[in-house]
Amino acid sequence: MFEIDFREIITVGMVLFAVIDIVGTIPIIVDLRSKHGHIESEKASIVACIIMIVFLFVGEELLNLIGIDVNSFAVAGSFVLFFLALEMILGIRLYRDEEASSASIVPLAFPLIAGAGTMTTLLSLRSQFFTINIVIAIILNIILVYIVLKSSSKIEKILGENGLGVIRKTFGVVLLAIAVKLFAANVKGLFV
Repeated sequence: MFEIDFREIITVGMVLFAVIDIVGTIPIIVDLRSKHGHIESEKASIVACIIMIVFLFVGEELLNLIGIDVNSFAVAGSFVLFFLALEMILGIRLYRDEEASSASIVPLAFPLIAGAGTMTTLLSLRSQFFTINIVIAIILNIILVYIVLKSSSKIEKILGENGLGVIRKTFGVVLLAIAVKLFAANVKGLFV
Protein backbone atom coordinates (compact mmCIF):
# COMPACT_ATOMS: atom_id res chain seq x y z
CA MET A 1 0.00 0.00 0.00
CA PHE A 2 2.88 2.40 0.75
CA GLU A 3 5.42 1.64 -1.97
CA ILE A 4 5.90 4.64 -4.24
CA ASP A 5 6.89 3.56 -7.74
CA PHE A 6 7.23 6.23 -10.41
CA ARG A 7 6.63 3.74 -13.23
CA GLU A 8 3.31 2.77 -11.62
CA ILE A 9 2.40 6.44 -11.13
CA ILE A 10 3.11 7.17 -14.80
CA THR A 11 1.18 4.08 -15.96
CA VAL A 12 -1.84 4.80 -13.75
CA GLY A 13 -1.64 8.50 -14.63
CA MET A 14 -1.74 7.72 -18.35
CA VAL A 15 -4.67 5.34 -17.88
CA LEU A 16 -6.64 7.93 -15.90
CA PHE A 17 -5.69 10.66 -18.38
CA ALA A 18 -7.06 8.52 -21.21
CA VAL A 19 -10.25 7.62 -19.32
CA ILE A 20 -10.97 11.12 -18.03
CA ASP A 21 -10.14 12.43 -21.54
CA ILE A 22 -10.16 16.04 -20.39
CA VAL A 23 -8.55 17.24 -23.65
CA GLY A 24 -11.18 15.38 -25.67
CA THR A 25 -13.96 17.00 -23.65
CA ILE A 26 -12.77 20.56 -24.36
CA PRO A 27 -15.55 21.02 -26.96
CA ILE A 28 -18.09 19.94 -24.29
CA ILE A 29 -16.50 22.30 -21.73
CA VAL A 30 -16.62 25.21 -24.19
CA ASP A 31 -20.26 24.40 -24.92
CA LEU A 32 -21.09 24.26 -21.18
CA ARG A 33 -19.31 27.57 -20.65
CA SER A 34 -21.39 29.20 -23.41
CA LYS A 35 -24.66 27.76 -21.99
CA HIS A 36 -24.07 28.34 -18.28
CA GLY A 37 -21.57 31.19 -18.18
CA HIS A 38 -18.63 30.90 -15.78
CA ILE A 39 -17.48 27.41 -14.78
CA GLU A 40 -15.81 27.11 -11.38
CA SER A 41 -12.69 25.14 -12.32
CA GLU A 42 -11.45 24.88 -8.72
CA LYS A 43 -14.75 23.53 -7.40
CA ALA A 44 -15.15 21.01 -10.24
CA SER A 45 -11.57 19.76 -9.81
CA ILE A 46 -11.75 19.39 -6.03
CA VAL A 47 -15.13 17.62 -6.09
CA ALA A 48 -13.93 15.22 -8.80
CA CYS A 49 -10.75 14.47 -6.81
CA ILE A 50 -12.75 13.75 -3.64
CA ILE A 51 -15.19 11.50 -5.50
CA MET A 52 -12.35 9.51 -7.09
CA ILE A 53 -10.30 9.07 -3.90
CA VAL A 54 -13.34 8.13 -1.79
CA PHE A 55 -14.45 5.58 -4.39
CA LEU A 56 -10.91 4.18 -4.57
CA PHE A 57 -11.05 3.37 -0.83
CA VAL A 58 -14.75 2.59 -0.34
CA GLY A 59 -15.56 1.07 -3.72
CA GLU A 60 -14.25 -2.42 -2.91
CA GLU A 61 -16.21 -2.56 0.38
CA LEU A 62 -19.29 -1.43 -1.52
CA LEU A 63 -18.77 -4.28 -3.98
CA ASN A 64 -18.30 -6.78 -1.16
CA LEU A 65 -21.55 -5.53 0.38
CA ILE A 66 -23.43 -6.47 -2.80
CA GLY A 67 -21.43 -9.68 -3.32
CA ILE A 68 -19.14 -8.82 -6.23
CA ASP A 69 -15.40 -9.57 -6.15
CA VAL A 70 -12.73 -7.21 -7.54
CA ASN A 71 -11.83 -9.57 -10.41
CA SER A 72 -15.42 -9.54 -11.67
CA PHE A 73 -15.54 -5.75 -11.37
CA ALA A 74 -12.18 -5.44 -13.14
CA VAL A 75 -13.38 -7.63 -16.03
CA ALA A 76 -16.58 -5.57 -16.24
CA GLY A 77 -14.39 -2.46 -16.09
CA SER A 78 -12.31 -3.72 -18.99
CA PHE A 79 -15.50 -3.88 -21.07
CA VAL A 80 -16.39 -0.31 -20.09
CA LEU A 81 -12.88 0.83 -21.03
CA PHE A 82 -13.14 -1.11 -24.29
CA PHE A 83 -16.33 0.71 -25.26
CA LEU A 84 -14.94 4.08 -24.14
CA ALA A 85 -11.91 3.42 -26.35
CA LEU A 86 -14.18 2.54 -29.28
CA GLU A 87 -16.04 5.83 -28.77
CA MET A 88 -12.75 7.72 -28.82
CA ILE A 89 -11.29 5.90 -31.83
CA LEU A 90 -14.40 5.73 -34.01
CA GLY A 91 -15.84 9.11 -33.02
CA ILE A 92 -19.21 7.64 -32.02
CA ARG A 93 -21.34 8.05 -28.88
CA LEU A 94 -22.48 4.84 -27.22
CA TYR A 95 -23.30 6.47 -23.89
CA ARG A 96 -25.33 9.65 -23.63
CA ASP A 97 -25.76 11.90 -20.60
CA GLU A 98 -28.83 13.96 -19.86
CA GLU A 99 -28.52 17.74 -19.99
CA ALA A 100 -27.94 19.46 -16.65
CA SER A 101 -28.88 22.94 -15.49
CA SER A 102 -25.62 23.76 -13.68
CA ALA A 103 -22.16 23.02 -14.99
CA SER A 104 -19.50 23.13 -12.24
CA ILE A 105 -20.39 19.98 -10.30
CA VAL A 106 -22.81 18.24 -12.66
CA PRO A 107 -21.89 17.37 -15.41
CA LEU A 108 -18.28 18.56 -15.08
CA ALA A 109 -17.04 16.96 -11.82
CA PHE A 110 -19.49 14.09 -12.21
CA PRO A 111 -19.87 12.38 -14.69
CA LEU A 112 -17.43 14.07 -17.13
CA ILE A 113 -14.31 13.92 -14.94
CA ALA A 114 -15.23 11.31 -12.31
CA GLY A 115 -17.72 9.23 -14.25
CA ALA A 116 -18.57 5.55 -14.46
CA GLY A 117 -15.55 4.79 -16.62
CA THR A 118 -13.22 6.48 -14.16
CA MET A 119 -14.74 4.65 -11.17
CA THR A 120 -14.50 1.29 -12.90
CA THR A 121 -10.93 2.04 -13.91
CA LEU A 122 -9.93 2.99 -10.35
CA LEU A 123 -11.09 -0.32 -8.91
CA SER A 124 -9.58 -2.23 -11.80
CA LEU A 125 -6.26 -0.47 -11.27
CA ARG A 126 -6.45 -1.11 -7.52
CA SER A 127 -6.28 -4.83 -8.23
CA GLN A 128 -2.90 -4.36 -9.95
CA PHE A 129 -1.16 -1.28 -8.48
CA PHE A 130 -0.31 0.10 -5.02
CA THR A 131 -2.98 2.45 -3.66
CA ILE A 132 -0.54 5.27 -2.89
CA ASN A 133 0.57 5.35 -6.54
CA ILE A 134 -3.06 5.53 -7.68
CA VAL A 135 -3.77 8.42 -5.27
CA ILE A 136 -0.71 10.33 -6.53
CA ALA A 137 -1.81 9.69 -10.14
CA ILE A 138 -5.33 10.94 -9.30
CA ILE A 139 -3.95 14.15 -7.79
CA LEU A 140 -1.62 14.73 -10.77
CA ASN A 141 -4.52 14.18 -13.17
CA ILE A 142 -6.76 16.56 -11.21
CA ILE A 143 -4.05 19.24 -11.39
CA LEU A 144 -3.95 18.70 -15.15
CA VAL A 145 -7.76 18.77 -15.31
CA TYR A 146 -7.75 22.08 -13.44
CA ILE A 147 -5.19 23.56 -15.85
CA VAL A 148 -7.21 22.38 -18.86
CA LEU A 149 -10.48 23.72 -17.39
CA LYS A 150 -8.86 27.09 -16.72
CA SER A 151 -7.39 27.37 -20.21
CA SER A 152 -9.89 25.34 -22.29
CA SER A 153 -10.69 28.13 -24.74
CA LYS A 154 -6.97 28.82 -25.39
CA ILE A 155 -6.26 25.09 -25.90
CA GLU A 156 -9.17 24.80 -28.33
CA LYS A 157 -7.82 27.69 -30.39
CA ILE A 158 -4.26 26.30 -30.40
CA LEU A 159 -5.09 22.67 -31.26
CA GLY A 160 -8.07 23.26 -33.49
CA GLU A 161 -10.68 20.62 -34.19
CA ASN A 162 -8.28 18.32 -36.05
CA GLY A 163 -5.66 18.46 -33.29
CA LEU A 164 -8.25 17.54 -30.65
CA GLY A 165 -9.42 14.66 -32.86
CA VAL A 166 -5.89 13.27 -33.21
CA ILE A 167 -5.29 13.42 -29.44
CA ARG A 168 -8.63 11.76 -28.74
CA LYS A 169 -7.96 8.88 -31.17
CA THR A 170 -4.41 8.36 -29.89
CA PHE A 171 -5.59 8.02 -26.31
CA GLY A 172 -8.40 5.79 -27.54
CA VAL A 173 -5.87 3.27 -28.88
CA VAL A 174 -3.89 3.43 -25.60
CA LEU A 175 -7.13 2.87 -23.66
CA LEU A 176 -8.05 -0.09 -25.90
CA ALA A 177 -4.70 -1.76 -25.16
CA ILE A 178 -5.19 -1.14 -21.42
CA ALA A 179 -8.68 -2.67 -21.57
CA VAL A 180 -7.29 -5.83 -23.18
CA LYS A 181 -4.52 -6.02 -20.54
CA LEU A 182 -7.00 -5.56 -17.66
CA PHE A 183 -9.26 -8.25 -19.10
CA ALA A 184 -6.40 -10.72 -19.53
CA ALA A 185 -5.01 -10.06 -16.03
CA ASN A 186 -8.34 -10.48 -14.23
CA VAL A 187 -10.32 -13.05 -16.23
CA LYS A 188 -8.20 -15.89 -14.80
CA GLY A 189 -9.31 -14.90 -11.29
CA LEU A 190 -12.93 -15.61 -12.19
CA PHE A 191 -12.30 -19.32 -12.70
CA VAL A 192 -10.02 -20.09 -9.75
